[in-house]
Amino acid sequence: MRILVLIFFLFGTAAFSQSKKATRQFEEILSLRSAFNPQISPDGSMIAYQVRSTDWKENRYDEEIWLYKEGYSPFQLTYTEKGSSIQPQWSYDSQWIAFLADRDGENQVYMIRAAGGEAQQVTSVEGGIQQFLWSPTELRIAFTQADKDQEQEKERKERFGEFAVEDEEYDQYHLWTLAVQPDMWPRPEEMPCTSDSTDNQDCIQHPKPEQLTKGKYFSVSQFSWSPDGQQIAFQRQETSQLLSFFSADIAVIHLKDQQVRTLVNTPGYDGNPVWSPDGAWIAYQSSGEDTLSNFYKNGKILKISANGKGQPQPIATDIDEEVFNLHWNPNGMYALARQRTQQYVYKIDPETGKSRTVLENPDNVYALSFSHNGEDLALQGRSATQLTEIYTTNTQQWEPIAVSNMTQQIQSMKLGSSEVIQWDSRDGTTIEGVLHKPANYDPAKQYPLLVVIHGGPTGVDTPTPVLSSVYPVHQWLAKGALVLRPNYRGSAGYGEAFRSLNVRNLGVGDMWDVMSGVDYLAEQNMIDTTRMGAMGWSQGGYISAFLTTNTNRFKAISVGAGISDWTTYYVSTDIHPFTRQYLQATPWDDPEVYAKTSPMTNIRQARTPTLIQHGENDRRVPISNAYKLYQGLNDVEVATKLIVYKGFGHGIDKPKERLAAVWHNWEWFNQYLWEESDEDIVEATVEKPEKNMNKPER
Repeated sequence: MRILVLIFFLFGTAAFSQSKKATRQFEEILSLRSAFNPQISPDGSMIAYQVRSTDWKENRYDEEIWLYKEGYSPFQLTYTEKGSSIQPQWSYDSQWIAFLADRDGENQVYMIRAAGGEAQQVTSVEGGIQQFLWSPTELRIAFTQADKDQEQEKERKERFGEFAVEDEEYDQYHLWTLAVQPDMWPRPEEMPCTSDSTDNQDCIQHPKPEQLTKGKYFSVSQFSWSPDGQQIAFQRQETSQLLSFFSADIAVIHLKDQQVRTLVNTPGYDGNPVWSPDGAWIAYQSSGEDTLSNFYKNGKILKISANGKGQPQPIATDIDEEVFNLHWNPNGMYALARQRTQQYVYKIDPETGKSRTVLENPDNVYALSFSHNGEDLALQGRSATQLTEIYTTNTQQWEPIAVSNMTQQIQSMKLGSSEVIQWDSRDGTTIEGVLHKPANYDPAKQYPLLVVIHGGPTGVDTPTPVLSSVYPVHQWLAKGALVLRPNYRGSAGYGEAFRSLNVRNLGVGDMWDVMSGVDYLAEQNMIDTTRMGAMGWSQGGYISAFLTTNTNRFKAISVGAGISDWTTYYVSTDIHPFTRQYLQATPWDDPEVYAKTSPMTNIRQARTPTLIQHGENDRRVPISNAYKLYQGLNDVEVATKLIVYKGFGHGIDKPKERLAAVWHNWEWFNQYLWEESDEDIVEATVEKPEKNMNKPER
């Protein structure tokens, strides 16, 4: 045993010193900064936005707020040591930016002058703030916080220790308002008040928040102020649990008398209320009566009189996709919706409900923010050869100008190209995908192929110069490979009918789409079909697992947080309706469809070496799926390796562990597609036992 430990130590040390140099390329990609969540000031003169950077020393991603003023370069406005500053919001007079920051371990609201200076703490709420919004008429905020009895929880823990009752352990969130008093001096934290400090003239207290909603029978999520600042419309759910949104309704509370009235209440989801600029109407998203297929069917956009009289009126019915990021201002109603691999800005006529595109450049717009009069706006977007940038434009010209310059980070990199291609699947369905080629692509050559499959399934892949994920696409292109990212059936952007094509056909139809894309590239004489790999995360991990047990055409596969058995998944995931909707049955009602679509059903056919990556605490795709696939592959003597990322859920959200995941994929596919291995480094110094590369390590 001691000899084996020594061999492992020597091998691990040698491999690590080799990998430390090689992973610098991966670190460079993982360290790229990103800009998002633009918020334009009400007067249209400034834009606040968030920038995400990588802190390798602290092993975390940091988010801070930057500010753009016309005529000046953007600059960093906030700095929260060992924490982040997020959700910038402008005061009605464009003088203040409020934001959330976890400077003392809990998210509290802070505010800072747009002209600069030091941030001032606004709230001091036990348990922290979930979300907040400025009043449109005064220095007042509305926010949500958890409504829980801290003392009761403490007593239970002291007496009974740690336990949880499934589906019964949750906090209810309620609405509060707070009048904001800036420039308090001395600061409340500098001169704390005590119970006997009523006569202390130097004692400064935070203004006390006022609770608007209460009770254990509902929880507040999304909300919005009426234009006159007198009412708040909010999304009301039975509980704060994830799946409670399925039956959410919309209510309105008047601040004067704090009376709550229900505005919309259908069996399905009703939420994300948005007021008309005159306060007469509220637009909202809804699944109406649909509680059985809303995971893959289009939601509706409707408007209803703010007084609750009359019937809801549908709008934007001419858009065959999900419509979101809805804005309604004096200049009109605007929203975002996807068209294939692009995402455009639409203008919607609130009277006729008809829509038209008003902005198609950049190719993909991800967020919008309008000035008070609706004439100026900021947006977050990206084109095929750029990183995501923050833009400014106006509704007269619609000519976006970038105010950030994230793309400069990749200007010195030798990048490949990406393009959208099409092919016909096995059943005749037209499928699109993004094909990445090396910078020095030679059409006369045949290249190894890596297939990277997105999650969702209602995700979508678009052309991009650089991918920063757990898959080293940039390095594979530099190594001399093609990368295909298929938008298989079920992907967003292609309409409701396309998204419904893998209902009761998960895995099966998805595999048709992936393999027909591979066949298309082979027919074009572009790829070396003896050197192909496939991989994906979440739903992409499930499809990769399905490929592992249903085809032997790949040399290697990587399954990231993937489903291996739908019954195992159904009983343990935090979104049970997902399975019931896509398979249209429970495993007890229709075990055949669960077997047909589960990778484990054909485990005895598996021959492909398979890497399995999974987060230890994943609730979305519980790790039991990984253990089941791993044990099955071991039992049929297929080369496999399971890597568990400790402390992580469905995603890997720390840079060092993400770097590890990238490196693990790099090693796996190098070994099987290029027949390269770090073990070759130590051959001269360590006598290795014989190993059958077609069998798993024991």
